[in-house]
Amino acid sequence: MSFLKKLFGGGAAKEAAPAGPKRQLDYNGFVIAATPYKEGGQWQTCGTVSKTIDGAVKEHRFIRADRFADEEAAADHAIMKGQQIVDQLGERVFS
Repeated sequence: MSFLKKLFGGGAAKEAAPAGPKRQLDYNGFVIAATPYKEGGQWQTCGTVSKTIDGAVKEHRFIRADRFADEEAAADHAIMKGQQIVDQLGERVFS
C-alpha cells in the first residue's frame, strides 16, 4: 500500500509556499508581488498582480513552469512576468 501512495503522490509531503511575498513592485497602478515557492529542490516562478478597483482589491495569481536554483532569480523572473501581464492585459486580467 505504501508503494501505491508514493506512486500516485500520496506518500510525499508537499513543500510549503512562503508566508508572504519575497518582493513587491508598484507598476502602472498595479502591485506585483513575487511569491516563488520551493518545488522539487528548485524555486518555482509564482506571483500575484493586484489592483484596487472601485474600492475592492482584485487579484490574479500566476504560476509559470520556469524553475530556478535560487529564490532571488525566481523572484526576479516573477516580477518580470507580472510586468508582462500588466503590459499585455491591464485590467482585463481580472475578467
